[in-house]
Amino acid sequence: MNIAVLVKASLDTNMLRVDSSGRLLIEDTPLAISEYDRNAVEEAVKIKEAHGGKVVAFSLLTWGPIARKEKDAENVLREALAMGADEAHLVSDESLLPGEVGITAQVLAKLLDEHGPFDIVLTGEASMDMLSSQLPARIAEKIGASVITYVRKIEVADGVVRATRDLEDSLETIESKTPVVISVTGEINQPRLPTLLQIRRSFAKPLNKYKLSDLGIPSIVRKLDMAEVKLVTVSRKNIVLEGDKLEDIAEKLIEKLMEEGVVKG
Repeated sequence: MNIAVLVKASLDTNMLRVDSSGRLLIEDTPLAISEYDRNAVEEAVKIKEAHGGKVVAFSLLTWGPIARKEKDAENVLREALAMGADEAHLVSDESLLPGEVGITAQVLAKLLDEHGPFDIVLTGEASMDMLSSQLPARIAEKIGASVITYVRKIEVADGVVRATRDLEDSLETIESKTPVVISVTGEINQPRLPTLLQIRRSFAKPLNKYKLSDLGIPSIVRKLDMAEVKLVTVSRKNIVLEGDKLEDIAEKLIEKLMEEGVVKG
C-alpha cells in the first residue's frame, strides 16, 4: 500500500506579522505545517503500519521570498518524516510565488506521476492560511483518481477504501477502489508527537528539492494576483453594566442586546 501525503507549509497563523496599518507582512511571517495536513500524515503512517508499503510526502512552496521561506518548508517536511513518512519531495521555484491552487495542483500532479503510482493520496481538508478546500478534487481530476472529501474515518481492505465523511448535518459512509484522493478532517485522529530520536532520524531520510525545469514544466506565467492582505480587527465596545441586583443587571443586558439587534422583544 503506497501512500502519498500532501503537506503544505502554510503561513503560521499563531505568529502573523503585521504593520501599523494592519497589513499582513507575508515575507516576515514564518511557515508551519498546516494543521489538517498533520492529521493526514498521521493517517498515512497508520495505514502503512497496518498494511505495509511506504509513505511519501510532497510539498510545494507557495510563499516567498524563497531565500527566507525554503528552510521553513524543509522543516515542515522534516516533521512529516519524523512522524513516519519514508521520503519527501519539495518543489521550490520563484515563478510559483505566490501560490495559486490550480497551478499547485498541476505541479503536484506531475510530481505524483513521476514518483507513483500511489494507492491513496491523503491531504488535509483545507490549508490553515487559504482554506480553499479545492486541492484534493483538482489533484484527483489531474491524476485520474476518485476523490472523497471531509473524511473522519478510513478503513482499507482488499484494495477497497471505506471512508466515513462529514456532511453538514449527518455522516456518510462510501467505498472506493484505489487509486483515491482523500481529504481528512481534524476528527480523524490525534497526530503523534515525534520523539527526539525520530526527529534525529528524519535527517537521514531523503528530502529532494526541485525547480520547475527539473520536472519538465515551463515557467508559470499565470500567478495569484495578491496586491495586499490585511487583518480584520474587531474592536470591543467595553460597556460596563452596573446594578445592585443581578436581576437589574440582566434587565440592562437585555435592553442593550435589543438595541444592538441581537435579540428581539
